[in-house]
Amino acid sequence: MTTQNRFFDDMSKLMTNAMGVAQGARSEAETAMKGWIDRWLADRDFVTREEFEAVREMAIKARTENSELKARLDALEAGRSTPLA
Repeated sequence: MTTQNRFFDDMSKLMTNAMGVAQGARSEAETAMKGWIDRWLADRDFVTREEFEAVREMAIKARTENSELKARLDALEAGRSTPLA
């Protein structure tokens, strides 16, 4: 009976160690994959969300200013009786 308990204890330790090794290998694989993905994305020159939003806001502001300037120019030209030549 003692040898049978010893066998199960040894098997339990072996399985516990195997699970620890498997979890370590998984962790290493995840780290390696994340590193590879980060390098791949960096090589592609993708913009970040923050950069995209900043440029988008600049474009919206430029369009608004352009519309305002056009309206002012149209008003100035309408006030002039002779066309520019």
